[in-house]
Amino acid sequence: MILSLNTPVSQVYMIGPVYASRLEKHYPSRYEDYRQISKISLVQPGETVTIIGKVVEIRNVFTKNHKKIQKAVISDETGEMEVIWYNQTFLTNVIKKDSIISLSGKADWFGSKVVMNSPDYEIINQPIRQLADHSTIQPFNSIHTGRLVPIYPETYGVSSKWIRSRIYSLFKQFKGKIPEYLPDEIINENGLVNISDAVYNIHFPNNLESAESARKRLAFDEFFLIQLSSQLRKKEWKKESVKFKVQSSKFQKEIQDFISKLPFTLTTSQEVAIREIFNDLSKNQPMNRMLEGDVGSGKTVVAAIAMYLTYLNGFQSVLMAPTGILAEQHFKTINNLLSPLGVHVSLVTSSSKSKVLGSKSENNHIFIGTQALLNDKLKMKKLGLVVIDEQQRFGVEQRAILKDKGKSPHLLTMTATPIPRTVALTIYGELDLSVLSDMPKGRKEIKTWVVPEEKRAGAYRWIEDRVIKEKEQIFIICPLVEESESETMAAVKAVKVEYDRLKNEIFPTLSLGLLHGRMKTKEKNEVLDQFRSGKTTILVATPVVEVGIDIPNATVMMIEGAERFGLAGLHQLRGRVGRGDKQSYCLLFTQKSQPEIVNRLKYLEKIHDGPTLAEADLKLRGPGEVYGVRQHGVPNLKIASYADTENIMKSKSSALKFVNGTFELPQFPLLHEKLNSLTIKNISRD
Repeated sequence: MILSLNTPVSQVYMIGPVYASRLEKHYPSRYEDYRQISKISLVQPGETVTIIGKVVEIRNVFTKNHKKIQKAVISDETGEMEVIWYNQTFLTNVIKKDSIISLSGKADWFGSKVVMNSPDYEIINQPIRQLADHSTIQPFNSIHTGRLVPIYPETYGVSSKWIRSRIYSLFKQFKGKIPEYLPDEIINENGLVNISDAVYNIHFPNNLESAESARKRLAFDEFFLIQLSSQLRKKEWKKESVKFKVQSSKFQKEIQDFISKLPFTLTTSQEVAIREIFNDLSKNQPMNRMLEGDVGSGKTVVAAIAMYLTYLNGFQSVLMAPTGILAEQHFKTINNLLSPLGVHVSLVTSSSKSKVLGSKSENNHIFIGTQALLNDKLKMKKLGLVVIDEQQRFGVEQRAILKDKGKSPHLLTMTATPIPRTVALTIYGELDLSVLSDMPKGRKEIKTWVVPEEKRAGAYRWIEDRVIKEKEQIFIICPLVEESESETMAAVKAVKVEYDRLKNEIFPTLSLGLLHGRMKTKEKNEVLDQFRSGKTTILVATPVVEVGIDIPNATVMMIEGAERFGLAGLHQLRGRVGRGDKQSYCLLFTQKSQPEIVNRLKYLEKIHDGPTLAEADLKLRGPGEVYGVRQHGVPNLKIASYADTENIMKSKSSALKFVNGTFELPQFPLLHEKLNSLTIKNISRD
């Protein structure tokens, strides 16, 4: 088969469809420096070196303890060295006596001898050359030894060495042939290398400088494509015009009367957000705004006021949430606020949609629900406003279906996920941003402590006192549903096992409930109703409680395995308590004692606002998952880091040149093709 750059990876020799799916994100995570090539007689214990020589002998040794050891002797003109591997009996069939081999790894003592212990190896089946002093043989084009060797994230059935071999064989055919798709001006002004060199040098650099230049270019490209896609969507959005224009000045009195009768005073940032939203709603172009705020900052009330204004103008609104629990919470809040004013609010979830679908739905004013809102039978003839909560959990297509139910309706998206500003600028560049930065008056800071394991028993007794004496309620969060057999997960509290232990051994006189994501909606609702009514006083749960549960009497959030969460995720869980006027607490438990883990968790003891914690988490954790727990819909960067502010800003500036007319996209067909292939996963939950 003749390969081209357009050949699917699944059709490449020795890869196939199964392995192709495992290679989607394979860039090197680091490099082993095997560039120091040494004569055998000069190797010192503790050194990481490469030796090259002839195989004198290789054999399997079976010990009395049933261990399988592979021993080889390698020689060059300066001496001999023993090499040892463990439990790799196949090596005696792969490495033959008298063959020339390159070995890279750490030399160390084995008894009284210096040996190489489990080194990487490479059999030299190609011509060899002498160094300048004619003393040491060295291979041409080494892949696994004698160079900066790329180390890849390994998945089941895919070793780093296998990936390296496959990539190298492809580069032999295509090195230097990958076409450039960015304009020279953008490459030069950002100090980037060409794409062909970048792709080769990220895998097989001659030095760390060329590896860094490659990383910089590929990271720029990732950001640039996201930014360009985002800015083009913003440009297209501005071309649309709304069918149902909302007027705010006409209904000032009604809005003020509604706000004055609220059982609380709006915060300054809520008032600012409402003004910004009202200003957007009055324009001919549809609003495209994100409302960001911590759990409990009052986003739902702001959305309710916007929906009330839409109702006063004679139009319909819809609010879509990612889970049934959250949809029901929004329904109860908004229905309580607006139904006394004659606003008809309907709940549309998988279990309730049959009641509101069909022609009768045309008369409803506000629909609140989950993905069930996307049903074709749900009619909205005057849809003026779409509100999407936790919008990063929905895909682009899902949001588009909901938007298309109206004629270019206004769009307000909300999130309680603390998003660092650099991330928001990258992912949501097409959105205008309103931030609820202050909490409602009277809300007390949640006292947070990282609790050492030796104080666990005391913490249990303190919790028991709060339940019995203070009549308060408690959340206990565990990361997993089932116990894991994986050794690395053995210490993690599994919620089912922990529930049984707490119920039978720790709190036998108290009433406990169990909640996790694998339960059916009806079961979840029953458990939550029991907790809301106070019939259960302790709720043992997975992080499913992160959104949508509002229990004013809950004052303690205890989190097991806290090191497994990002700071932003812990902050969101913490926000489930402190909803009333009582002092609330968050206890973080970890069985890890490493200072870096404990110090990271202690950020929550002194920082109480989400965006600041998110920025700290980004700096501490570096590249990888943005929030510490996977956020659906957020682009999963392959090589870039959201902490790379400089590259983010440069890529945005370059993307705007295409949007503002410096460059015309059709003139760059390869870029246009890449842009079209940029997709964001469509994952959501009900």
